[in-house]
Amino acid sequence: MRSIIALCLTILFGNLAQAQTKGVKFVEGLSWKQIKERAQAENKFIFVELFATWCGPCQYMSNEIFPLEQVGQPINQNFISVRVQMDSTESDNANVKKWYADARAISNEYNIQSFPTFLIFNPNGQVVHRIVGASDAPEFVGHVMDGLYPETQYYTLLKKFEKRPQDIYTAKQMLKAANIAYDENTARKAENTLANSLGTDELFKKENVHILLAAAKFTNSKAFNLIRNNKEKIDILLESPGIANRTLANVVVNELFQIKIDAKHEPNWDSYQNELAAKYPDIDFVPMFKKIKAHYYLQVKNYIAMKNTINDYLSSEDFTPHQLNTFAWTIFNNSSDAACIESALSWSKKSIIEDPSSAFLDTYANLLYKKGEKEKAIKWQNKAIEMASEDDRPIYQETLDKMMKGIKTWEN
Repeated sequence: MRSIIALCLTILFGNLAQAQTKGVKFVEGLSWKQIKERAQAENKFIFVELFATWCGPCQYMSNEIFPLEQVGQPINQNFISVRVQMDSTESDNANVKKWYADARAISNEYNIQSFPTFLIFNPNGQVVHRIVGASDAPEFVGHVMDGLYPETQYYTLLKKFEKRPQDIYTAKQMLKAANIAYDENTARKAENTLANSLGTDELFKKENVHILLAAAKFTNSKAFNLIRNNKEKIDILLESPGIANRTLANVVVNELFQIKIDAKHEPNWDSYQNELAAKYPDIDFVPMFKKIKAHYYLQVKNYIAMKNTINDYLSSEDFTPHQLNTFAWTIFNNSSDAACIESALSWSKKSIIEDPSSAFLDTYANLLYKKGEKEKAIKWQNKAIEMASEDDRPIYQETLDKMMKGIKTWEN
């Protein structure tokens, strides 16, 4: 079975915001047959997560992505959702055991080789879309919503592409869907169609250069080498300094950095980084490894090391507001170290300058409160309430009430 750690390494630390009550609602207690019957009766698509208990990226999705309202709201509105455990353990409960046969059947029928894999079925119970691997919240929601429309559904496009492999429009759509489904063979076929049909000059037009980035999933692909030889040109075309290097570093790390990372044995970061740099001296791996290290330290709950890594990283390349809020909220809930709190406040402040959403304001207020700056915390929490949707206001009001009473608002 293909190692999924590579997919985990591409996660750019999604929006681990405050746990909302409106995350993805997974159906429990029903058989696969009953779920399909319910979907047909309610005219809803089916969202299926296939996971293994040992899978780190699966745990990331379960703990950090599925609880988010921004993920739960669109999925709950359009899908009936079910989680299917694909391995077996001694601690499996009766419900998991009831799914053993269905899990095996799904695995065999859809050739499940990596976790997490997400399958989407239409209301008639026909599979239409496939997503492999973990990703941050906005990207993941986009992938899932693609499953609602024939022009972006992986399996629907696959049938069209197999009939008309030289059609440029279908090849463009197929390339994106195949990469998301981690279908290496089909992605390469689509890439070849586009490369041969458009030609190098066409690919380097601004409206087409994104095709190169999407196609560069393997180091021996034509797209990878075109990007590698034209990094500055691509950065200028996309008006995004460093995007070509980031793309290349992602590809190399995914393909070559297949060492299993666990909490018991911290990787020799310098050794691995030097190994990749020796093979690809023209690619800067420093930002990528800082992200990987930060995520590792978050997982093993070494918050001081995580703080140091993120602060070092921010001096060279910024995280997105969602990523900053992820780390700031983690520090708030899990660390009382003064230096960690101070750093988390700086990350949180940066996130709300770029995106003053209610969740990010709430993070900043809570950090101020934990630091002991109660009056400032109350001021910012009121701003969070003002920015919040009607449904979310009670959650933030509850936090404000605790602040007013001097009650702890963090978990640990």
